[in-house]
Amino acid sequence: MRYMATYDLMETMRNTNQWLGATASAMASYPAFALVPNPGLQWMAAWGEVTERAFQRMVVKPDWGIDSFTCEDGKDHIVNVNTVVERAFGDLIHFEVSGRKPMKRKVMLVAPMSGHYATLLRSTVKSLIADCEVYITDWHNARDIPVSEGKFDVEDYTLYLVDFMKALGPDTHVIAVCQPAPLTLAATAYLAEEDPAAQPRSLTLIGGPIDPSAAATEVTDFGHRVTMGQLEETMIQRVGFKHPGVGRMVYPGLLQLSSFMSMNGERHSKAFNDQIMRVSRGEASDHDAHNRFYDEYLAVMDMTAEFYLSTVERVFKNGEIANNEFVVAGRKVDIGKITTVAVKSVEGAKDDITAPGQCIAALDLCTGLPDSKKASHVEPGAGHYGIFAGKSWRNNIRPLVLEFIDANAAAPKAKAAPKRKPANKNTAA
Repeated sequence: MRYMATYDLMETMRNTNQWLGATASAMASYPAFALVPNPGLQWMAAWGEVTERAFQRMVVKPDWGIDSFTCEDGKDHIVNVNTVVERAFGDLIHFEVSGRKPMKRKVMLVAPMSGHYATLLRSTVKSLIADCEVYITDWHNARDIPVSEGKFDVEDYTLYLVDFMKALGPDTHVIAVCQPAPLTLAATAYLAEEDPAAQPRSLTLIGGPIDPSAAATEVTDFGHRVTMGQLEETMIQRVGFKHPGVGRMVYPGLLQLSSFMSMNGERHSKAFNDQIMRVSRGEASDHDAHNRFYDEYLAVMDMTAEFYLSTVERVFKNGEIANNEFVVAGRKVDIGKITTVAVKSVEGAKDDITAPGQCIAALDLCTGLPDSKKASHVEPGAGHYGIFAGKSWRNNIRPLVLEFIDANAAAPKAKAAPKRKPANKNTAA
């Protein structure tokens, strides 16, 4: 599988399906056919429209779509997306609301790098802009990064987070969503030893696999069932000639998307069949609920092979984070060194990707942190997506996270120097 030809073959298959959809839509919409109305042609045109859009979205990076924000003054303020730290594999960006005084809460969202773009957290960003200065990690598509930029694995990812935290300063509150939660915990512990003054005020971990073995899911079962050799031979490909990252070894986003779709294949199939019928009846629109969701869900990015493989091996198989044995740049990271950063875990009771128990394990690893600095929440009835972007997030979890941030906004008090005992004048010289 590790050949450019297989990568280009996947792209060819995607392109062909997009072309078939466009062709079917154009042919079935031919004006002359309107002389004899035919429901079959209407269905064919609808199928083509939905198919073309679906396969086209797979290679389009979604836009943030956050153009303006209505502030307390009742006016719409332009939202500028500014790059704070620029790196080869990912940037740290800031959503600056023009004309608004800087908010007291400074939040850094750590977006997952698991096949989707950071825009997957668009609704999370929107919900936080009202009360916070929002920053987010914007990871790049590996196929667009030249081989000359070198490797990027879990250790490099962790060091990127360390640099991002340093750039924002210690008055930052970090929220890690899903996949990056264990590496964000490790980055915080790394800072605790290297530069304690640069640590964030609080760390909220949402649905992250801190200890994947704590509660089995289909994802953890797959990680234990498949060998690293099998993964490398069947999942890793070289970027084709069409892209700037030609020759780079990657885990293609299209493969990851097929895995996502297969987990809920029946639900996705029904969603597309229903959309085709809505289009044929003229009931669909460009920005209806189906298109809003799938325009984002189908847009996938490639991950570097070393990041994907090291995540599976070190986080899932070996449990280096869960066992507090993670090593970064030759240095063992001790999570017990976190002593001042407040840590909160958030889980969904019906999360089938990161089941309850996996994320809260972080609190047990923080042995140097007092219980007053630890918190946890399990949201009843919430699935994986709902705990950071759905109704559960908006109505219940977001207020709790903001309350946690406010409760830990003050800088930690410096430890008082130990009092020296007065010299014993009677001691022999």
